Amino acid sequence: MSSYNLITLNEFISTRQANFPYAKGELTRLLHYIGLAAKIVNKKVNKAGLVDILGEAGNTNVQGEDQKKLDVFADIEFIKALKASGECCGIASEENDEIITFDDELARDGNYIVCIDPLDGSSNIDVNVSIGTIFSIYRRKSKRGEKAQLMDFLQPGKDQVAAGYIIYGSSTMLVYTTGNGVNGFTLDTAIGEFCLSHPDIKTPDKGKIYSINEGNYPHFPDGVKKYIKYCQEINGESNRPYTSRYIGSLVADFHRNLLKGGIYIYPETAKDKRGKLRLLYECNPIAYIAEQAGGKATDGYKRIMEVDPESLHQRIPFYTGSKEMVDTVEDFLK
Repeated sequence: MSSYNLITLNEFISTRQANFPYAKGELTRLLHYIGLAAKIVNKKVNKAGLVDILGEAGNTNVQGEDQKKLDVFADIEFIKALKASGECCGIASEENDEIITFDDELARDGNYIVCIDPLDGSSNIDVNVSIGTIFSIYRRKSKRGEKAQLMDFLQPGKDQVAAGYIIYGSSTMLVYTTGNGVNGFTLDTAIGEFCLSHPDIKTPDKGKIYSINEGNYPHFPDGVKKYIKYCQEINGESNRPYTSRYIGSLVADFHRNLLKGGIYIYPETAKDKRGKLRLLYECNPIAYIAEQAGGKATDGYKRIMEVDPESLHQRIPFYTGSKEMVDTVEDFLK
């Protein structure tokens, strides 16, 4: 693509602003600041091996996971950017036990809240494997001008107004939806802008990749075990066996399957009865993107975006990807 034909993220968002007459540019501004924070985090990710940013930060987050230094850095940068936008009145982050509310007058008048996993796949940081950021945006339920409340965050995924992820890999991409399809933007480091590279992403109805941590096989439900055996069977008519690909970073695994066709599975296990992934800032935003690209996302039985959240860090089993593949694993679970 010629540099003269590049469409930047900000230009693209602005042209789509007419889809949200109620927002009056607010959502456009909020998405712009998320992109800005992503550029800052990307720089740190790229320099992580050269500076003192790798390794543990000495704290444990609400999930009981040791926080990496880069996790903490990403959390701080996204909080700063969202506050500076003036459109966000509160944040729910994987790295913080409680919701974060902004008390200045401008932020209290903000019409949106953001649920975010600042750095997904952080266990991969030290070994230079792709990691990412996942975010979800809702319109607040509480009265504008007041501090955000917990009820603003405990909304089902179907009420999202936007969701997206940033993947920090061989190139850095931002993929997002506002309910009118899915578009991907690649960071052009020469000009410092995210540029439209993957317009109107559609995921294949069926793929050949299944992504699951098979090391936990003994602890999986019987339906999942049967589905894995189904994926491994030789069947020329069904193009099986499928290929097993698992990175251990939700963003990276989902992004590959979104483009190539496949299914990502993180089921409940004997150890984690409710699954391990978080509903609000991992499953809901990924589910929104999957559906907008023509895919599907469920907990094995019910559409993810119809689940009513009960708590901020609620966990849930997660099955997402190409529609026919998700339908098949649901049949095995039944």
